[in-house]
Amino acid sequence: MAHDMFDRLGTADAPRQLFANTPAERVALARRQFFEEGVRPSGLIGEAVLQSWMRCTRSHADRQRIVPFDAVTPSRLHATLARNRELLDVARQELGQMEHALAGTDCRVILTDREGVVVHVTHQPAAAHQPVLRKTARVGVNISERIVGTTAPGIVATTGQACTVDGAEHYFDVLREMQCAAAPIRDVTGRLAGVLDLTVEARRFGFDAASMVSLYATTIENRLLQAQSRDHLILRFQASPTLLGTPLEALAGIAPDGTIAWLNNAGARLLGRLPEAADERDVECLLGHDLASLLRLGRRESAQPLRLASGLGVWVQAHLKGADGVDFKHAVAMPGLHASTPVEHTVNATTAGEDCTAATDDEQAPHAETLREHSRKLIEETLAAHGGNVSQAARQLHVSRGTLYRRMRGWRESEGLAAD
Repeated sequence: MAHDMFDRLGTADAPRQLFANTPAERVALARRQFFEEGVRPSGLIGEAVLQSWMRCTRSHADRQRIVPFDAVTPSRLHATLARNRELLDVARQELGQMEHALAGTDCRVILTDREGVVVHVTHQPAAAHQPVLRKTARVGVNISERIVGTTAPGIVATTGQACTVDGAEHYFDVLREMQCAAAPIRDVTGRLAGVLDLTVEARRFGFDAASMVSLYATTIENRLLQAQSRDHLILRFQASPTLLGTPLEALAGIAPDGTIAWLNNAGARLLGRLPEAADERDVECLLGHDLASLLRLGRRESAQPLRLASGLGVWVQAHLKGADGVDFKHAVAMPGLHASTPVEHTVNATTAGEDCTAATDDEQAPHAETLREHSRKLIEETLAAHGGNVSQAARQLHVSRGTLYRRMRGWRESEGLAAD
């Protein structure tokens, strides 16, 4: 029967929509069209809710049944809390701020893991007039779509996209008095790490809950990305320096091999989404600056102006996680040289000469020339060994492709000037 209904979901009964004036009326009409008539209620509810209804219809036949809201087993809860300890640690400050801001409301702050199991809930228990929330807002309760049907945190855990679910948009009748707004929190690999949710029962939010939960979820996500980047150079950048240190700042994690390992959402909006292939994430190609130049930014406490490869001007702060750049030793050392000899003195000698070991001009010039000659010979030999494949040569040399391209371009320009 379910298959027959979905076969008929296609054209909404448009004339009847004219009589649905309020949100509650539109949802009531959508439920009637979808559940009773098998008509797709286009324009009456959001696509995220509609898709959730379709998923729930396949697994929950009885919309009137009582949802148990049982907690997971103690052993699973213990494992879940242990697995999400880092998320809970980085979220602690924001969760406290949210609870303080919402103390005068009946809203509850809920944090779930990626599977929908509650790992944190507002310390203040739900009021007597919130019987359903008293059952759901408990650590250990699984509020995934698979268990409790259509809810905002359930949809986010399923799709990874922020959403709100209002009243009768919930699949089960028992949740019709609920209103919830949820947003995703992603980890350094881009996977869903958790879901932040605001829920209220028997009343309206009275404020823009979607914006609030999105703001705090972004802040928690930014903290988590930085906490998990133990071997990355972290860049904070934005078109305005006043946005640095706020939820609107762009963040990027630069790996020791000179590639961009991750971007937060603001960073993706400024640079574009990262390519799927890791060898196409060269920092110089995407940012217009090589790893050595970005590492030098870490010596400055204040934000510095930088022109991206796109031509966009931004303000940047850099922070290397690891004392004295120890995590980047293999990124700033060339094979065949002593491990302490940095790339900017060899492959990048022409642009980083000012950072060489303090010496007189007469002493420094021959040294830099020797390093440039050694660098060119090493690069040419490595390229030859790999049949001219720049990507493979860059991997063996532990530098970015952009660095090699820039060096080779510099050689051609120098030879052209010498010929003139």
